[in-house]
Amino acid sequence: MAQKEVLVRSRSVWNGVELAPADLKNPEVSVVRITIPVGEKLPMHKHPLINVAYVLKGVLTVHMEDGASKTVRAGEALVEVVDAWHYGENTGNEPVELVVTYVGEAGAVLTENK
Repeated sequence: MAQKEVLVRSRSVWNGVELAPADLKNPEVSVVRITIPVGEKLPMHKHPLINVAYVLKGVLTVHMEDGASKTVRAGEALVEVVDAWHYGENTGNEPVELVVTYVGEAGAVLTENK
């Protein structure tokens, strides 16, 4: 028999900020698989779109420009902050594998580096 588990359902991002209403004229969903080697820090960046990261493997710590941080592990999901500078860091002892789902206007940039 098929089983279903809701991994995340939220009207706010991980730090409590509510998601802004999305009035999409030409919606598009993008699903991206990302692998981050042990010890690697991604560049400071932001996402202009609503997105959710699901960690398949490893330990990922997200650091915000204001100093706040959040650690997620395999099997956990994170609703990321929209339009806020941050970077991810592999803080575990194996590669981080995550799947990120972005929702926004068709053709929109998914990530903007600082």
